[in-house]
Amino acid sequence: MSRIVFDIETIGVDFDGLSAEEQKYILKDSEDEKKNQEAKDRLGLSPLTGEVVAICLLNPDTNKGRVYFQAPGAKIKPTIEDGIEYLPMAEKELLEQFWQEIKNYDQYITFNGRKFDCPFLALRSGALKVRPTRNIMPYRYSDKEHIDLLDQLTFYDAFRKFSLDFYCRSFKLKSVKTEGMSGDKVQEYFKKGKYLEIAKYCADDVKATAELFERWEKYIRI
Repeated sequence: MSRIVFDIETIGVDFDGLSAEEQKYILKDSEDEKKNQEAKDRLGLSPLTGEVVAICLLNPDTNKGRVYFQAPGAKIKPTIEDGIEYLPMAEKELLEQFWQEIKNYDQYITFNGRKFDCPFLALRSGALKVRPTRNIMPYRYSDKEHIDLLDQLTFYDAFRKFSLDFYCRSFKLKSVKTEGMSGDKVQEYFKKGKYLEIAKYCADDVKATAELFERWEKYIRI
């Protein structure tokens, strides 16, 4: 069976660039300036107020993969490092590349993909008029096509949820989060033009997911 592990990184749009009505809607439940800022910081969590800046796909059987990532205005040449190919391109193009690649695999593995990555990709593709090639939101309680490790490791919400990094550390896996980097810093890194750093962070997440998948498959899956 052919399978692929994937993960995405996202950022929010510029709040000041939104219309007055859009700003009003986003801040409608905010009570003070702190809440306003929190609402603005969450823009990257929705495909209607955010965008995909990186997608990494890794074959867990060959440990080879690709990261498609945005790098507007930067002169970054395609490169290969530790079996991962880094390819800069516009958001619409990276979505197109994702859909062309994902259709070639029988099974795909994510961490919290059902509640974030998959719906984000589907709706963001709709916003940019990119046609999906397969259903990436199949029946939740089957691991035939989609294995969401957060579902599996919580036994479908029977136990408390932890971060990918926490699971990797708890199982004493080699792959852990990039030191000093986290998902909430992606927006800051993007503004500073640290595009390749974001791409490598995304790749590290996918490598960690692949290693966690191996542990789940060999010692937890029944």
